[in-house]
This record gives sequence, structure tokens and C-alpha cells, in this order.
Amino acid sequence: MVGEFRQTEAKTDLSLLLDAIRVTLPRADLKPYSLPGCPQLSLYLFDPDVMHGPLTHDEAQAVVAEPAYWSFCWASGQALASYIMDHPEWVRGRRCLDFGAGSGVAGIAAALAGAAEVIACDLDQDALLAAKVNAALNGVSLKTECDFFKVQGEIDVILAADVLYDRENLTFLDAFCSRAQQVVLADSRIKNLSAPGYELQEVYTCRTWPDLNEFEEFNRVRIYCAGEKK
Repeated sequence: MVGEFRQTEAKTDLSLLLDAIRVTLPRADLKPYSLPGCPQLSLYLFDPDVMHGPLTHDEAQAVVAEPAYWSFCWASGQALASYIMDHPEWVRGRRCLDFGAGSGVAGIAAALAGAAEVIACDLDQDALLAAKVNAALNGVSLKTECDFFKVQGEIDVILAADVLYDRENLTFLDAFCSRAQQVVLADSRIKNLSAPGYELQEVYTCRTWPDLNEFEEFNRVRIYCAGEKK
């Protein structure tokens, strides 16, 4: 009975998520994908095959006004998830927070890698729903929080991907270090991050999925870590 209840609940959440994307694009649909950059994970993402023909003017305006970022898995998110799966010692047995969670990909990777608890944090309520739905798809669960500064209790590790698209967000780097023992950060926008405490670990090559044909420079994702792993 418990399994049946969870399946029914997941279907309800998925329906709500589909309703959310159709507010912006009435013709849109979601499809489960295995990620090219981290094939251990699957996510419900935007299905471009259902969009017959170009966007109408109204659809294009809606996409610009309220983009459903969570319906794509960005290159940095895949790279961060892959790094976590390759280096589970960063998260195993620890309390992790996925900052700017979007689809929830990094938090899901942490849960699969043995994290004791994962909190998906995003200002967008639809993103939090997406993280919950995608976690269920991968057989794990996440807690959710929309306000980073309201998270209670100690955080061992903060995970963050593609949060430095705006230079003003660089202030978060110090906030992360003051809130958690370790930080694992993925970014494709800043080529040389010179932030105190952050050290380059690896460089991954990934593409946003579904593919948006971004400039090749945005497919090179740098992984930075602050604090020593346990």
C-alpha cells in the first residue's frame, strides 16, 4: 500500500509540474531523459519534439518573462552531479544543501551518493516541485526550502551550479563558506574564479539537455571546492 500511495503521489506531482510549464507554453510536454553528462541520473525535462513549428509571438514573450529553467538540465548541473558521483566522499553521510536547485540534479546525485539528508533550495516553487518529482524518479527523496537564509541547523556541504551568471551573485561565495564546512561549485561562465578559499578541482565537458546549441565555451564546466573534504 505504501508503494502504491507513493506512485499515486508522484503522478499527481508530475501532473502539477506539467500544468506549471503549460502556463508558459500551452503546447509543452515533459519527458524522462537519461542525462548525457551523468547517465546514472534521469530527469523529467522539456520535450522539444512536441513543439511543432516556431514559437508564436505570445509564447516567445511568455518564455522570456517566466522561463522554466528547471525544465532543462544545464551543463554545469550535469557536471556537478557527475563530480559528486565520481567523488562521493564529499557528501556521504552528510547534510547537503543544493543551492539554486533547478531540476534538483545535484541534490539527487548527492542522495544517490549516500548523503544523510539533502535540501533542495530554490526561489522558484515550480523548481522545488521539479526537484521533488525528479528525486522520486531516481528513487530518492529531498527536502525543499525556498529561502536559503531560513534553513535551520548545521549544513555540512553546499552544492551550487550555474549561480554566478550575475556578478552580484559573487557575494554568495562568502555566504556559502560561512554557512557550511565545504562548498562544491560548478560554473561555466567565469573562466578564472579568484575567490578566497575556492580551488579548481576538475574541468568537465557537458551540454545542456535538451541541447540548446549554446556556445562551446559554456560547455566547459569548472568544478571549484572550498574547505577540505572529510
